[in-house]
Amino acid sequence: MEGQGLPDGVQLLLPAAHAVLPSTFERHAFKEGILNTRSTHGLIIPCRASPFVASHASFLKVLGPAPSVKVIATGEAGFAHEAGVWVDKTEEVWFTSNLRKDPTTAEASVNISKLHVPSGQVTEVTIELAKRGNGACPYGDYILFCEQGCGPGLPSSLVAVNPLDPLDAFVVLNNFHGRAFNSLNDAIVLPPPLTRVRNQQPTIRGANVTPNGSSCHAATPGSTIWFTDPPYGFEQGFRDPCQLPPQVYVFEPRSGAVRVVADGFEHPNGIAFSPDCSTCYITDTSHIHGSGRLDPTLQSTIYAYDVIWPSEDELDVDVAGPSLRNRRVFAFADSGVPDGIKCDTQGNVYAGCGDGIHVWNKHGTLIGRIVIGLADGNVGAGCANFCFIPGGRLVCFSEDRIYLVDGLAVEGALL
Repeated sequence: MEGQGLPDGVQLLLPAAHAVLPSTFERHAFKEGILNTRSTHGLIIPCRASPFVASHASFLKVLGPAPSVKVIATGEAGFAHEAGVWVDKTEEVWFTSNLRKDPTTAEASVNISKLHVPSGQVTEVTIELAKRGNGACPYGDYILFCEQGCGPGLPSSLVAVNPLDPLDAFVVLNNFHGRAFNSLNDAIVLPPPLTRVRNQQPTIRGANVTPNGSSCHAATPGSTIWFTDPPYGFEQGFRDPCQLPPQVYVFEPRSGAVRVVADGFEHPNGIAFSPDCSTCYITDTSHIHGSGRLDPTLQSTIYAYDVIWPSEDELDVDVAGPSLRNRRVFAFADSGVPDGIKCDTQGNVYAGCGDGIHVWNKHGTLIGRIVIGLADGNVGAGCANFCFIPGGRLVCFSEDRIYLVDGLAVEGALL
């Protein structure tokens, strides 16, 4: 169904257009999306070269008048997979590769690279403390990487890296009360409510010092680090058997305290907060096992939680920190798994899926898709992760290429 007066590159596909399909139809649950649905006569929905697919009129307000998608970098298979952190001073996005195995030694490793957005130049970076990095997030002046672990000498950990001097790197956390994490996957920093910031004693930035003498550089005093810990490392064969359930944790840098805030997952993966920090979104990507086995009957699900802070008279997170309550299904991704997850300043929720990026409003209604592969004829291009950068843009990692989505009318929350 084609709408009238739509911007170039935008097509309208309202739910009513595919509520009832011919009696014989099929598509791959992981690698394909609604546009790939087939019958015995071919594609049911004509696949146009329009990467922005609106399933609700409100998506047009997200897109702006002239949205676009283009490839800005290419590389070998798997070179661009996870993380995605914008560094404003250098106009770079740092990211991680997919898992790679040396053909001679079979040793598994992950590359960390940085993309200079204006030029499209990609440069690999060596960080000894992060040899199998996965997700990442801004951490004040640093980038916080989830290191999945590498043998007995490098446990799964949170590693802070100075993007202006990568030799300045230190471990923030590497255990849960003496028990090894499974393979940390994604992280995000939650600032405290403004009332708590006002009531706290002034803290010099970087005054919190780690045992090795490096400063924590938390963006705001009282900030907490939230992270997911699935069993993918063991399933992919580079980690020992898991010592903990698949869980979600919060770490308090001031005190060094770490605690579990959510369980009941098989593969907790992406994590994000709403722009007002009142809702936490966590994905479960059990549809794909670490071995590569796919099971469409398992979770490709985003769960939502209420973020609960204790009463105002309990201002110290050492005594009472934030917690999660009221778990509920927010959305189920119909294509692939909702891997990386982000929010914009309007409260919409974005996730990297099997056919690109899906966008839901804050009520869990799918309002549109960005089918990135339609921009260059790369049919079947998925998106493991992505990040917002200033100017209404998204940098999207699609294994052998990096796409730039431009011209959005929104900015990323907690950018």
